[in-house]
This record gives sequence, structure tokens and C-alpha cells, in this order.
Amino acid sequence: MADARTADEPTALLRQVAAGDRVAFRRLYDLQAPRLYAVALRITRQGPLAADAVHDAFLQVWRNAGRFDAARGPAEAWLLGLVRYRALDIARRGGREVSADDLDLPEPADDGPDALEVLAGSRDAAALHACLRQLEAERRRLVLLAFVDGLSHSEVAERVGMPLGTVKSWIRRSLQSLRLCLEGAA
Repeated sequence: MADARTADEPTALLRQVAAGDRVAFRRLYDLQAPRLYAVALRITRQGPLAADAVHDAFLQVWRNAGRFDAARGPAEAWLLGLVRYRALDIARRGGREVSADDLDLPEPADDGPDALEVLAGSRDAAALHACLRQLEAERRRLVLLAFVDGLSHSEVAERVGMPLGTVKSWIRRSLQSLRLCLEGAA
């Protein structure tokens, strides 16, 4: 049983993807895409744009899995960063492009499970929520504005009326606390 779990860990899967293993890539996608889609959706606020962000990020994973360095952080954080940056890029570009909303095109029905529901029901989400509750309210707010709402550090500082350096420090320390908490929960 432990061997099956180890084979499904994102770090192990990324190593296999770096070696060109398509089955490992599909497994990594199946395990991580719902959570990553939820993050991208929160940033882009449009399903098709969120799907594009996840797609672009996984293309980058396929091409650059060998660049992942486990010594620099967990695989989940690396994947989250890829999707977050793709979603931010798409959201910023979207302001200059004509959106599907402007064209009044009907959105096709998606019969798949809602990504937010999948995320909310996962064990990882429960651990993350527990760790987030341990942060001071203001620090938790900064992390959520940056990583859930997709605001840049400058935008967070402007929104909460704090100096940029303070926002960056608080977010960095909060992320370190979350990492330690999540490692203890695993």
C-alpha cells in the first residue's frame, strides 16, 4: 500500500514525467488538475480562461518537469505557482481582449464534477483550512488575497493600506508557517 501511495506522490510523478512517462503525466494531471483549476478559476473568474491556465501550466510541466527541484519546495507548490502565473497572465491579457461574455456565446454545460467541490472535500483541503485558521486573521487575509484572489503583492498592499514591504514579509512568513503546519499534518 505504501508503494502505491509513493508512486502517486507528485514529486515521484514529476520525476517520471521528466523521463517522458505519459502514464505518470496523466496520473499527475488527474490528481492535481481539480485543485489547480479551482485556483485558476478564482483568479480568472471564467471557466474557459481557468481551463486555459491549467492547460498551459501542464504543457509547461511536460516540457520542464526535469527542472523541478524538490530541495526548493514541494511539488504541489511548484505546480500551484505555474498555474497561478498562467492564470494571472491570462487574466491580465483578458482585460485587453474581447471575452466570450462580450460575444454572448452560450457556455456549454460541463458534466464533470465541480473543481471547487472536489477541492473542498479533499483531505488536503481540510489540512490547509486547519492551518489557515492558525494564522492571525490579518495575515490569513493577505495570503488569501494573494493566492486565492490572485492579487499581486502591490495590489494587496494597496487594497489593505499597508506598505508593500510589510505585505511581502507577512505573506512570506505566513507561507512558511503554512508549510510547516502542512508538513506536520502529513
